[in-house]
Amino acid sequence: MTGAGGASPQLASAPRMRPAPPASRRAAARPGWVPPVAARGHASGGAAPAPALAPVPMQKINKNAVLALLSLSSLLFLLFQLAYYRSYLAHKNGAAFSKARGSQSGQDSTRWHVVRKFLSLISSHNIPVYLIDPLILGLVDKDIEQIRSSSDGPSPECKYFCVPRDFTTFALLDKTWKHEVGLFRTAEKMGFQWLKVLNKDPRLDGMDDLSGTEIPLHYIFKLASHAIHLVVFYERSGNYLWHGPLRLKQHMDRKFVPFRKLHFGRYPGAYEKPELLLVSIDDLKIQIPKNPSSFLEEMTHSRFLECRYREARAFFQLYPDDASVDAVEFRKRAKSLLHLAALTLNNLGVKFWLSSGTCLGWYRQCNVIPYSKDVDLGIFIRDYKADIIPAFQKAGLPLKHKFGKVEDSLELSFQGEDDVKLDIFFFYEEDDHIWNGGTQAKSGKKFKYLFPKFTLCWTEFVELKVHVPCETLQYVEANYGPDWKVPVKMWDWKSSPSNVQYNGVWPVDEWDDVIQIY
Repeated sequence: MTGAGGASPQLASAPRMRPAPPASRRAAARPGWVPPVAARGHASGGAAPAPALAPVPMQKINKNAVLALLSLSSLLFLLFQLAYYRSYLAHKNGAAFSKARGSQSGQDSTRWHVVRKFLSLISSHNIPVYLIDPLILGLVDKDIEQIRSSSDGPSPECKYFCVPRDFTTFALLDKTWKHEVGLFRTAEKMGFQWLKVLNKDPRLDGMDDLSGTEIPLHYIFKLASHAIHLVVFYERSGNYLWHGPLRLKQHMDRKFVPFRKLHFGRYPGAYEKPELLLVSIDDLKIQIPKNPSSFLEEMTHSRFLECRYREARAFFQLYPDDASVDAVEFRKRAKSLLHLAALTLNNLGVKFWLSSGTCLGWYRQCNVIPYSKDVDLGIFIRDYKADIIPAFQKAGLPLKHKFGKVEDSLELSFQGEDDVKLDIFFFYEEDDHIWNGGTQAKSGKKFKYLFPKFTLCWTEFVELKVHVPCETLQYVEANYGPDWKVPVKMWDWKSSPSNVQYNGVWPVDEWDDVIQIY
């Protein structure tokens, strides 16, 4: 009986037999046996077996090509390393800034961190700087009362130093710091790259043996994606502060920062000494001008023109200076009168500039013309104030004459010491030119002097900070013609000026008002 899935008992007990190998395997074991298919194929005309192939030798490799390939690979790898290293240097400090401060982005936070690090740098060297950045001061000025009264507690947000900009600008008074070598070493250790800009000291231009002396004018400290512009201010003999232009020398890196975006350095500038205020801005202790709006207004009109000492020396070689006692005394009195006039007008808040012969003396020979016999100033009629006459009289300068009226050709003359008089001409603006008037007392004739439009710049003249027309050459040429370099001692104010025009006659019934002689 067979069990389910089992085998028959008889078969299970029979001895197992190994199956015989195929005939082909048995035949293959005999020596000299040839496979039948191969034999038949040859006999029937089939393809003969392929002959054995001889080994093919490898082509000779060009060693120069391999060397060139290896050199190229090495060069590419080196360039990659340099690019990576440069990127690493540029961002090794920036990585720490990527985390936002408050609600600001990482890039905004970078600016704050760079400013903080710079303040730490200058604090470690006891360098007193103050903020003059126009963008930040403009924002601060809007909140100045709140900033003045705020406590030193943490600020909830970065409101000022995180605003988008390429630079933050600070000022440094030269006399407060002399040890720059140590500062640069510390700056480099902190990750800053720096640039120093030098130029000639204009305070020494009048001295031939010292005129080539150079002084530092600007410093730039760069870290990550932001830069600090440190402007050096110098005190001048006119009791004001001056900064020089930023002029890169030939060997300097012109791509170090975007120089054209700098707020200071395109021109030299002149400023009053600011009163400073210590405040906390975005959790940073910093000094700012006490009145930011006044500083910003001053900044827009700060351009400074240096006296042309080289041209003045050339002038005196052709026309030797008058060193007589009378000339020296006149210049002394003219200087005193100009200082008094400037003080009086500045106290009134009236803007003025050197005009006529006084302007010519500054531009041509950097001094008062000794045979001019007066001091000439210009004032825009829009700046006229009724207080001008009483203010000068109170200062000890009596009114000598008053010609014209506020609406037309106003001119004032005050008597100074020893027949040196002060002439003030008021200028009227038209669409395409500016003019001032003159009046002949005995005839009532009117004259008009036309000038091209001009703006005002600061300069230093007889140790005084005063305004002159920025377009000085055009101003002088309009008044004195193309031969202004040649001294003319005989001068007729009615006919000698190149820009004079006859302008009619005052009505006789107005003479009492428009022609007043004292």
